[in-house]
Amino acid sequence: MSENESKNNKKAIIIIIALLLIVIGAGIFAYQLYSDYAAQKNTNELSSIASTSEKADENTVDNPIDFKSLQKKNSDIYAWIKVGGTKVDYPVVQSPDNDEMYLKHSAIDKSWIASGAIYSEMVNTKSFNDRVTVLYGHNGYSDTMFTTLHRFEQKDFFDKHKTFVIYTPSSKLTYKIVSAFKYDDRHIMNSFDFQNDDIFLEFLDMIQNPASSKKNVRKPDEKLTIDDSVVVLSTCITNQRSSRYLVCGVLDKNEKTN
Repeated sequence: MSENESKNNKKAIIIIIALLLIVIGAGIFAYQLYSDYAAQKNTNELSSIASTSEKADENTVDNPIDFKSLQKKNSDIYAWIKVGGTKVDYPVVQSPDNDEMYLKHSAIDKSWIASGAIYSEMVNTKSFNDRVTVLYGHNGYSDTMFTTLHRFEQKDFFDKHKTFVIYTPSSKLTYKIVSAFKYDDRHIMNSFDFQNDDIFLEFLDMIQNPASSKKNVRKPDEKLTIDDSVVVLSTCITNQRSSRYLVCGVLDKNEKTN
């Protein structure tokens, strides 16, 4: 093989490799666009079937979520969460037999979708009466699921938005946000025995005084006790696989709904 032929072959190989990289890159970009589109479409579909115009009676508050319609599509839906100032406005699901189900499946109809759903695991009841309930949602699929919880990293936003609301078919639960911070990737429900009063009190102290450089904390109106109930919203941090971002709320008001 002549020197010129060798050079031409090397150039051809380089061109082929470059073209392959371009095709792979385009494929990844197209997949991300599709995932973002699918996640947003899923969000729009959920919103379109969730609203109800029923009015509350004198002893109840209005429940804006049409759980009957939602549960006809997926009986795993048991609650709905709204976080003011964010795009978090979704049903909450729990699979009866597979904790990983809603990592990659829609709350609408259990169809596969990369952005998944907002869900709890079987270690939690669906009553929100547990001392600690953890709700999970993905980060990074456009601004869907729990991505916009990262807005709480900004102190001004954290100071302005003080609560989130969870609806069940029979109640409106309002939670005061006590903290939002970067945490490690341990499984909270498996790492702490919350039935132990001392351990639960230590956890309450931790969420009020997190050992994190990325945190915002709000002092509760009253000292937290073993009678309190906490919901932790957990999501990923982009490019930090060993970290999670948590938004922690303490139950402030439990109102019956129509």
